[in-house]
Amino acid sequence: MQFCKKCGAIMMPKKEGTKTFFHCSTCKTKQEGSGIITEKAKSDVKKIEVIDESKQEIYPLVDIDCSKCGHKKAYFWEIQTRAGDEPATKFYKCEKCKYTWRDYK
Repeated sequence: MQFCKKCGAIMMPKKEGTKTFFHCSTCKTKQEGSGIITEKAKSDVKKIEVIDESKQEIYPLVDIDCSKCGHKKAYFWEIQTRAGDEPATKFYKCEKCKYTWRDYK
């Protein structure tokens, strides 16, 4: 790295034919030098995994028997479907066959 003697800005190396010199982009001063010009290109290729949210289960898994296939695990969630002074309705979705049912208890 070299600095311009006239204005103090950073001088960038430039090559014209076989000659290498430093060029100030601020005051346009040229200065001969033996700077080595190297170019580095950083290429980071990152793979991004696409997740289909409709196929992703985000509910807790509980032990309960599915009435359709007999599987022993199901996802569950609660929704307030009735008045506020009554208990919420529990919904279950079988882990295996995806059958959904509700429990009003």
